[in-house]
Amino acid sequence: MRASRLLSVLLTLQTRGRVTAQELADELEVSVRTVYRDIESLGAAGIPVYAERGPAGGYRLLDGFRTRLNGLTADEADSLLFAGLPGPAAELGLGAVVASAQLKLMAGLAPELRERAERTAERFHLDTVGWYREADRSPHLAEVANTVWRRHRIRVRYRRWGGAVSERLLEPYGLVLKAGAWYLVAKPVDGDGHRTYRVGRIDELDVVEEEFEREAEFSLPEYWAAWAERFEDELYRVPAVVRLSPRARLAVAALFGPYREQAVAETASAPDADGWVRAVLPLESLRYGAHELLQLGAEAEVLGPSELRRAVAAQARAVAAMYEADAVDAADEAAEIRA
Repeated sequence: MRASRLLSVLLTLQTRGRVTAQELADELEVSVRTVYRDIESLGAAGIPVYAERGPAGGYRLLDGFRTRLNGLTADEADSLLFAGLPGPAAELGLGAVVASAQLKLMAGLAPELRERAERTAERFHLDTVGWYREADRSPHLAEVANTVWRRHRIRVRYRRWGGAVSERLLEPYGLVLKAGAWYLVAKPVDGDGHRTYRVGRIDELDVVEEEFEREAEFSLPEYWAAWAERFEDELYRVPAVVRLSPRARLAVAALFGPYREQAVAETASAPDADGWVRAVLPLESLRYGAHELLQLGAEAEVLGPSELRRAVAAQARAVAAMYEADAVDAADEAAEIRA
């Protein structure tokens, strides 16, 4: 543990130049006194580290000194996939490991490449969570990730979309992060093929201390691409024929997502004299689809199916009736004031 900390101190000095004892203590989560002892140990080992006094002082290495020791551990090497994703890495319990791996990699770079990497980190940031939502709360995520690494079966108590709860024995094959939500791809022991489970809906989890044989031909990226396409096709089963104003067409992407935006783009007719187009907008169901279409207000008209058109009309009348009472009251108040 101490050897690893000394290496971290050395690589931090090599990467960042002048660093104060307090900055090192904060970064390594140790006391300042421990940092003093570590600096003395580095000096005793022949590392040319010295202190600069004054308000702008700190510890630094002698100009020109450079070590090419990076010493990546197995865990640090495994974590490199998440080097640009500090949030997901922390959720998987790899936050400190990723930071350590990044430090060692930066220390091993030539000065010009290290400067370029630092500029990239300063100017580009990845945020994996969609707008107007928070990341899933997944208390079992780190444990699930560990079983994916170790190829251990898990017994879970899983809460499905409708609220029903079931117990399943699974062989975990991989994890996928999609728009802030983690999904487990696993093979049920008593079923055929692989399935997808939202990690945030796992209420209880027990690890079965036995390894399973992972299918060598299984490809997580290929499975996910096929499953996601099939999921969206099966989810949006009601093709609604709609007329959309230019403003509504711009709103489709924000309100309905890229899958349905593409469906509208592929089916849109030529604009009429007012810029309106006729297109097909896939919906999940008639009832929920009516709620969704009302978000577009008078900028969209449902042409079919007729059941959907009636559902939208009924909901629009209910909304209008709710506010008509207020309009009548406001008119009466105005009449009283004039009187």
